[in-house]
Parts: sequence; structure tokens; C-alpha cells
Amino acid sequence: MQPPYTSSGSLDHDAWNAILRIGNHGRQVVLADLDSQGWRRPGLDAVLANSTPHDDCGAVLLMHDAVGPDTAAALDRLLPQLQRTGWRVDSVGGVFRLPATMNQARIVDRVGGALFIAAVQVSGWLAGALRVLLVVATALAALRLLLVLIVAPLHARRARRWTAPWQISQRIGVIVPAYNEEAGIANTVRSIRASDHPVEVIVVDDGSTDRTAEIVERMQRRFPRVRLVRQQNAGKAAALNTGLAAANSELVVMVDGDTVLEPEAVGRLVAHFTDATVGAVAGNVKVGNRGRLLGRWQHVEYVVGFNLDRRLYDVLHCTPTVPGALGAFRRSAIQQAGGVSDDTLAEDTDLTMALERDGWRVAYEERALSWTEAPATFGQLWKQRYRWCYGTLQAVRKHRRAVVERGAAGRLGRRGLPCLLLFQVGLQVIAPVVDVTAVFALFAQDATTVAATWLGFLLLQAVPAVIAFRLDGERLRPLLSLPLQQVVYRQVMYLVVVQSVITALAGARLPWQKLPRRGRIAPLPVGRR
Repeated sequence: MQPPYTSSGSLDHDAWNAILRIGNHGRQVVLADLDSQGWRRPGLDAVLANSTPHDDCGAVLLMHDAVGPDTAAALDRLLPQLQRTGWRVDSVGGVFRLPATMNQARIVDRVGGALFIAAVQVSGWLAGALRVLLVVATALAALRLLLVLIVAPLHARRARRWTAPWQISQRIGVIVPAYNEEAGIANTVRSIRASDHPVEVIVVDDGSTDRTAEIVERMQRRFPRVRLVRQQNAGKAAALNTGLAAANSELVVMVDGDTVLEPEAVGRLVAHFTDATVGAVAGNVKVGNRGRLLGRWQHVEYVVGFNLDRRLYDVLHCTPTVPGALGAFRRSAIQQAGGVSDDTLAEDTDLTMALERDGWRVAYEERALSWTEAPATFGQLWKQRYRWCYGTLQAVRKHRRAVVERGAAGRLGRRGLPCLLLFQVGLQVIAPVVDVTAVFALFAQDATTVAATWLGFLLLQAVPAVIAFRLDGERLRPLLSLPLQQVVYRQVMYLVVVQSVITALAGARLPWQKLPRRGRIAPLPVGRR
């Protein structure tokens, strides 16, 4: 046995006691007279000089493996040179006639050695890949931060200064596709009826099996301008098309069956249609059930991810999605595009892209607020985001020709789609690499460096978050959960995106997935958010 970090001239008391204990267990302890110092990588000539005996008494030479080609190249020259000058070269076991140290390697030993070598090589490749992905993730986060710092204040100033040249006074049809929404449909209808702008509520019951239709029917008898349209279950896209056919207005607003609108939301949305080039307007959707940690995480995601990105898209005139929870449209533009399509699971993204490819501009109104019920469990969250992500990838594939088109379609294809794929798909996929690298770094020598990188990446996420919360008039307190969100919530989103990408590559078609609702939306006054 050759103990590590020892030589015949450097034994302290502890090392000597250790050698005695090893010898008492039947081992022959061997210390080196010469050290090639190959681990220092001094060069071939220096390794040869360090490995040559300095007298005629012989020596035990210690060579170092896994330090590059110098060791092997030095042995190729050293061994013949020593033999030519009369030296006998042998192993320690051969010199001391200890045959047990020279055993023939068996098949099991060879296979185990090959697997070990392969594992070391794979770990090296993996470490290199993690470093590359770490750099890419940090670069994407930095790019997003740069865009936010430039675009978000510009959008905020422009939004504050913008006023409609004239007011639209016509009654607006508000379409509510509903399937098993008994928990929240009454609150939705009441909030729409409380709008400052004249509205007509059109609830399309898509074959609900609960009391949704019964609740709306009672409200229809009590309140004017509330209509119930029934149809057999055919999906959300079909329900929206039914609502469009039933609407009496050119301008329509679409909301989900669990959405609660602020009174001024409809008026602020339709004001943008004074511009004849606008075909749709996206509203500002807030999470209403943010009392628990998962709800707060989704609240942060809505403000920082969705709404902040919409500001960027609005300035670049390439908004890819008008959210189904709150959006306004020109009915004739939708009809011109062929209606609401069921080709994808993200019918809102598909419709928005179709309108832009037809030449319409899509605007974003940050002051048009609505409240939605976010998933209350990780299982529900997984289903919702899987559908969203997979549907978005379907829509991107469907409208990929926009990359080579002109006008509004070209802005979508060459600005909106790359940003969507980079920040909402690409960054989501590789961002957890930062966390994985940080965990591995706890057991490596460069732990401090990687820890600093992880904190820097968190800072790149935190700065846009603060900006987004300030622009939306939100309190900063929910951002205290941001570090934990990055570690836990981000991993879930990562797995969702990976599964969606794999499903998209496989070309599978998924059914519509309806989430259960609890009706737990608590809108907050503007000054208390």
C-alpha cells in the first residue's frame, strides 16, 4: 500500500501511526523516494529529470495518472533510457516478490473498469454541458432584463399618455364560454353586468353536467341583457363561435367562466378600437386566489411573466396571445380569419396569431383588469400549464410561415415567435440547469463561484420582477417568495415544458382538459394590491 500524500522524507507523527496500523493489518507499506511531479504539469523534460535516480542505490518512483500526456510520454522515454544504462525496472510487487500484487484482470474487472472509465468521461461531458447551459441561461436572462429595462418604462409612459380620440358608446357583447362553472359563473355574470360600459352578457353553456345552466337561467329571468345559449359539449372553440354568432355587436369581449371583471375593464378595452388597424386587445389578468403559497407563486408569474412580456410585445407590435380570461375583438376580423379554430389547445394564441397574419394589430391595455382563479394544487397546475405550453407550440408550428411574411404577420414571425420561443420555452427549459449546477457545486471546489453565479441569476430574475410589480401597482411583499419559487416552482414548469416539447415532437393530439373550480376569487381594490 502506498498512502496518499506521503514520501519517505515527509512523515509526521500521525502519518507514522497510520503506517503502523496499516502494517498491523498485514499490509506492506511502500513510500516513494522519487516523485515525478507530473501533477504540476511541468513539461516532459522536467518530468524525466524528476523521475531519474540521483545515485546508484535505486529508488521507488511515484508517477501520477490522469494528469495529461506527460506521464505516458515520459515513461515511453524513461524506461528504455534506464534499461540502456543498466537499471532493472520492475513493479514494487516484483522487487519484493509479492505475487499477490500482480493479479490477472478478470472479465468482471475489465467490464467494471470500462464502465468506470465511461462514467468518468460522461461526467466530464455533463459538467461541460452544464457550464455551457449555465452561460446560455444567464445570457437569456440578461437579454430579457435588458429588453425589460428598455421597453417596459417606454410602454408605461406611452400608456399613461394615450387617450382615445373619441368614445365608443355602442353596447358590447361579452361572451362567456362555460363548462361546469357553477362555482363561479354567478360572480362572473354579476361583474360583467356591473361594467361602466353598456354590455350584453352571452353565456354559452357547452353541455355542462352541473348547475351552470340553471344558475344562468335564473339570472336571465331576473336581469336584462343576460342571455343563455345552450349547446352540446363541443369544446371551448365551438362555444366561442356560438357566442360570436349570437352577438349583436361588432366589438365583442371574451372572458372565461371563472373571470371577475373590474367595472372599467370593458370600456378601457374597447377604447382601443378607435384605431381602425386594431383587431384585438389583451387585458391585464390577475390571480384572485393568492392566499396560499402556490397562489402567490402564480400571482408573481402572471405579473412578471405574462403581463411584463405583453408590454414588450405591445411595443414591438407582435403580441402572440390575447388571454382567454380577458380579451376584446372585432367580430368581423374573427369571421374573416375563419372563426375560432380548434386546431390547437391554445385557441386564444391561435386566434391572435391568425388575426395578425391577416394584417390586424393587437394592443395591450394594462388598466383593463380582471381576476381569475388559478389552479389550487400542483396537479391542476400541471394540467393547465401542459395544455398552455403544448397549445402554444402547436400554434407556433401552425403559423410558422409568418417568419417569411410581411407587415403585421412578419412582425409576429420575426419578433413575436422568436421571443416566445426564447423566453417562454427555451429559458424555461434551461433555467433549472442553474439550480442543478448549484447543487453539484456544493460537492466541488468551485462552489463559491457557482453559488455567486446562482445568486446573480436570481438577481437577473428579481430586477424585472420589481419593475413589473411597480408598473402594475402591486405590493412587493409577494416577491419574498421569489427565491423559493425559483427552486421549486421553476422545476415544475421545466418538466411541463419538456413534456410539452416531447409531445409536440411526437405529434400527439391531446384532448381538452377542464380544471375544477372552487369559486375562490377575492378581487383586491387597486390601492391594496
